[in-house]
Amino acid sequence: MDFKLELVIVPVADVDRAKAFYTEQCGFHLDVDHRAGPEFRVVQMTPPGSACSITVLAPPSEAPGSLQGTHLIVTDIEAARAELTGRGVDASDFYHFGEQGQTDGLHPSRGDYETFFSFSDPDGNGWVVQEVPSRA
Repeated sequence: MDFKLELVIVPVADVDRAKAFYTEQCGFHLDVDHRAGPEFRVVQMTPPGSACSITVLAPPSEAPGSLQGTHLIVTDIEAARAELTGRGVDASDFYHFGEQGQTDGLHPSRGDYETFFSFSDPDGNGWVVQEVPSRA
């Protein structure tokens, strides 16, 4: 039996602001923007190349900004960071983990699951971008 993760709920304060951030700055594809009455709106977006989408909800059941550590996997972390920062996303510098814990910079071997950077949406939901070059 396959269990495929297909949707992650992202709690936000302002759906329109979140929609603009994810589509315009992060390059996510807008799948659905549907209203079912004045109190219910579904905005679903998918990161490029992903089988899993996000839905932004306001008012959310969790506090806006409470989603932390969701990983986006890329095959070229330098290109991914350049694309996001080129679109105005405030991304951290690269980092990796070694004997001294979290260390600045690209991992020397650039292997799978070794190099990261992070960014947050306007509500403070935190994302981690992780390099897995073997998926290229």
